[in-house]
Amino acid sequence: MRLTNFSNYALRILQFAAVREPDHVRMEDVAAAHGISRHHLLKAANFLAKKGFLKIVRGRGGGVRLARPAGDISVGDVVRQTEGPIELVECFNAQTNSCPLIGICRLSAALKRALAAFLDELDHVTIADIAANREALSLRLGPPSE
Repeated sequence: MRLTNFSNYALRILQFAAVREPDHVRMEDVAAAHGISRHHLLKAANFLAKKGFLKIVRGRGGGVRLARPAGDISVGDVVRQTEGPIELVECFNAQTNSCPLIGICRLSAALKRALAAFLDELDHVTIADIAANREALSLRLGPPSE
């Protein structure tokens, strides 16, 4: 299984914001630290704000910050939002499924259990957890721009 770049960008933004708390984070800083297009990051940041994970502060000295405590944001929750319905195989989508084995296939049942276990594991990881080594992350991410 592989997460989309959009999920990856969203998680990087949230981690960056947690590391820099209580300061605001500029997308230019996230883009520079990770070598990611600012445009792609802005799309992810706007999505995260709409879903209640980030707060956007406009104007001079603005940027983004976490909308709630990092310990209250699970990685599983973020992945569910950014990935939308996760369809590992065609038969996970009843509207587009053309597999004649639906309902009797043990592979699809095993894949559903595997996906549930994957998301359950991510539910136990918070943004605070992935930002807990704040000092080491700060060194790699570089200083905030002025």
